[in-house]
Amino acid sequence: MKFAMYHDRAIVINPDSIQLINGVKDIQSLLPHLNDKLFLSSKRTRPADQDLSAPIAEPKQIFAVGFNYRDHLNELKTKAPKTPNIFTKFVSSIADPHPTVKIPSPMTDWETELVIVIGQGGRQISKDKASKHIAGYMVGQDLSDRKLQFENDQPQFSLAKSYENFAPIGPWITTPDEIEDLSKLTITTELNGQEKQHSQLGNLIFDPKDLVSYLSNITELYPGDLIFTGTPGGVGAGRDPQEFLHPNDQLISKIDQLGELIINFK
Repeated sequence: MKFAMYHDRAIVINPDSIQLINGVKDIQSLLPHLNDKLFLSSKRTRPADQDLSAPIAEPKQIFAVGFNYRDHLNELKTKAPKTPNIFTKFVSSIADPHPTVKIPSPMTDWETELVIVIGQGGRQISKDKASKHIAGYMVGQDLSDRKLQFENDQPQFSLAKSYENFAPIGPWITTPDEIEDLSKLTITTELNGQEKQHSQLGNLIFDPKDLVSYLSNITELYPGDLIFTGTPGGVGAGRDPQEFLHPNDQLISKIDQLGELIINFK
């Protein structure tokens, strides 16, 4: 099941009578973060994609993972982490799937990512039970101001990635039963029509089950929490010469079967 947000109401994108009943039952813990009413959409009621809102507007926690694709490690000349490299993005950075983003510095960069949506929270979740705690997946864009990030000798991740609209998500949540094999999905980034990132989710060093288990063994997870799982190679800072975003640029972040984000800059 796929569901999105429009004018504060949850919209089921592709309802199936049996799967819908099961799906709604499975996502009950998420409803307070969405709305207390689900309604079925049809061709007459479904809004245009550009009118969709962020499916999770106010998550309690946003985790993000650095250096989780080997090609990204290589381009930044960084060693592979022994355990997931975790930082956070602040909730005020959440944006709709089609935002216009004000560029804070001439070193603003792109990072398209798979986002995990937590359904059932908890602590001490084992890897073999982690799937039961995942409500679904989205596309996310982890925009990054490299100037602020590397202004000091030690990198500052969270603030540099938390400007207004620096966390576009959506365009909808896709529940796991909709995806036959997550690892085979392709993740891409296009800047002004030119492909900048291209990989498969199977190239993640730490997969969603690893991340849910790891985080829950340190901190409690709550319904509606988001986990940005990391970006593949091809970011602007890793290019020679480096490339960054400019006013009037358009960025498209896409994952097969999960939809796309269309982001404009000013």
